[in-house]
Amino acid sequence: MAVTIRPAAEQVESWVDQFVPEKDLFFMDDSMLEELDAYLDGVLITPQKEFSAHSTYSQIQMNNSYMYWTLSKQATSVIVAPPEWLEQLPGQERRTLLFNQCRMGKGMIFPIGLFPSEEGIPDDHIVEVEEGTFVVIRKGMWKGLPHPVKALAIQAYARMWDKWEAAKVPEETPVHIRKYANRFTAIPGSNCFAAALYAVTEQEWMIHEWIHPGTLMNGLRRAGYSPAKGDLMQGDVITYVDQAGEIQHAAYHIGNHMIFNKNGQTFFNPWKIVSLEELNVEWAQYQVRIHRKS
Repeated sequence: MAVTIRPAAEQVESWVDQFVPEKDLFFMDDSMLEELDAYLDGVLITPQKEFSAHSTYSQIQMNNSYMYWTLSKQATSVIVAPPEWLEQLPGQERRTLLFNQCRMGKGMIFPIGLFPSEEGIPDDHIVEVEEGTFVVIRKGMWKGLPHPVKALAIQAYARMWDKWEAAKVPEETPVHIRKYANRFTAIPGSNCFAAALYAVTEQEWMIHEWIHPGTLMNGLRRAGYSPAKGDLMQGDVITYVDQAGEIQHAAYHIGNHMIFNKNGQTFFNPWKIVSLEELNVEWAQYQVRIHRKS
């Protein structure tokens, strides 16, 4: 039976506050930089290679907000700027810069339909491209939007990540999993591996971590888990593995083919109960491996 899930009011407040980073990032190719050369005093121009290895800009919420994984390979540099820099650019240069952010294929660009109205949105932040009309989000404009507009827009955006439906929490669900099942988080970074390892260990702090596959496997071994064959059993961890043998996803089997799962590392991805069938469809391109406590 499907149930509707929603973020709590305090979680929405956290999303509004955290989603847009304090510094503006603009992803550039060489021609864009040349066009803006007269206006680049007072900003940092960071080569893409240095940017990718930078400890500040690789933080999880920066990654989630700007969606680095969608970035065009044409981006050779990144402008790092305080919010007031964009507002000080001449109108035409500002419009061109924001238009080019759509071309660079990065995050923090919302379809205009996510906003309840255009109230408070600066005209030059509204960009029309072949795919539709979008709003380029930056700190200065976000700060200037009415709070109800931001709250509605961020929730509409969150629903692009998840449909806000889950299975009913089974009666046999352990208490520590029940605490998080079908709920959202206000903390970015928690991913599927963290959810699975928390379900196994009951170490609550772990559910908020950003865990990698090797760490997951170390945790499972320490908890007495090992690879298993046959049908899925209660308490098993199910993993989905690519052709190179890398684990791409993991989840915990509560029983009766109902799964405790988290898709992704953003705070828009809830912890929720899904059926094994739904999970297998979503990760169908990968090989299933089961891990069981001895």
